[in-house]
Amino acid sequence: MGALCSVIRFENLQELKRLCHWGPIIALGVIAICSTMAMIDAVMWYWPLDTTGGSVNFIMLINWTVMILYNYFNAMFIGPGYVPLGWKPEKSQDCMYVQYCKVCQSYKAPRSHHCRKCNRCVMKMDHHCPWINNCCGYQNHASFTLFLLLAPLGCIHAAFIFVMTMYTQLYNRISFGWSSVKIDMSAAKRDPLPIIPFGLSAFAASLFALGLALGTTIAVGMLFIIQMKVILRNKTSIESWIEDKAKDRIQYYKTGEIFIFPYDMGSKWKNFKQVFTWSGIPEGDGLEWPVREGCHQYTLTIEQLKQKADKRVRSVRYRAVEDYSGACCPVTKGVKTFFTTPCTEEPRITLFKGDLILATRGLKHWMYGDKVLDSTTDAGMRVRGWFPRKCVEKCLYDSEMDQPLDGEKKNR
Repeated sequence: MGALCSVIRFENLQELKRLCHWGPIIALGVIAICSTMAMIDAVMWYWPLDTTGGSVNFIMLINWTVMILYNYFNAMFIGPGYVPLGWKPEKSQDCMYVQYCKVCQSYKAPRSHHCRKCNRCVMKMDHHCPWINNCCGYQNHASFTLFLLLAPLGCIHAAFIFVMTMYTQLYNRISFGWSSVKIDMSAAKRDPLPIIPFGLSAFAASLFALGLALGTTIAVGMLFIIQMKVILRNKTSIESWIEDKAKDRIQYYKTGEIFIFPYDMGSKWKNFKQVFTWSGIPEGDGLEWPVREGCHQYTLTIEQLKQKADKRVRSVRYRAVEDYSGACCPVTKGVKTFFTTPCTEEPRITLFKGDLILATRGLKHWMYGDKVLDSTTDAGMRVRGWFPRKCVEKCLYDSEMDQPLDGEKKNR
């Protein structure tokens, strides 16, 4: 029993460590600044609590804050749900339709993907979100999306408070001359006078909070729209990308195949209910999923295997001609390389002169690929990431790899 309690305490501490990351620190900081300043502005200078409207407004501000934090911490601490270690399909013959994860030592269930940040295979993985320092997936997709909805709504309310506070407090202080505009911040011409005058520091703080609120409304609101688009199609962001690559693969090889996404229920309402339920618990178990007619559980995983094989065929072998430290923005590799570093959390790989790399995609000044490792000493390991294009040269002797990088023209 004592050992079990120790394990639980350790897991709780590990979850709390998620807060010690730049994403949650910034997100919670923005929430704290906007909500606190909105309450202070409303109570002190715009809508006092001794009025009915002021009381209702204050309760609404508290309500926004509580609901935003509730869904934010749900998304962070409940997590996406992970494929059980050692999982494999019930029927042994179905193992040929799914990928095997060497890190988790188990097969990847349909719709699951391995996350390098979480170091686990995530059920119905959408993406790894730095703002919650966790993945968005099967169990927390609804909470994450509600957070994306509530945060802009709360910020719109807060922005209204900031604008009205500054307007009402500055209205009687502004005097217009023939060639100048003067603002008297020494005293407010208001009856009755507030307990604390609206001074220059309060104006600066309100203006700063207004900027945060408007920025959050735009940025998070756009993320909410993106999430709702994929939810109403019963997809994830990764699955949308897989579907696009399936169309490109079929068009490239002219196979005549017709790829049908298996999890679209044919109705936006039915797709919506796959994520949002009254109980708060998503449909299914995260391992098996309802599919549309004409498809089966492994329709998508078979397409993934085809794309993986295609990526191996179309990869290009390169040899490192310069050392590269793995820095995100290398100063010594040229100005263009420095300023065009990929805006992604995907890793950079360290290169030494003579290393071999199989490149699978590229930008104008950067490439992405897998380092070719010694199979005897590095069995089971996989090192992949971005590296500067100028550090490598194509292996001309490799006749199988003389094709252009998949997607390179698009990225250019």
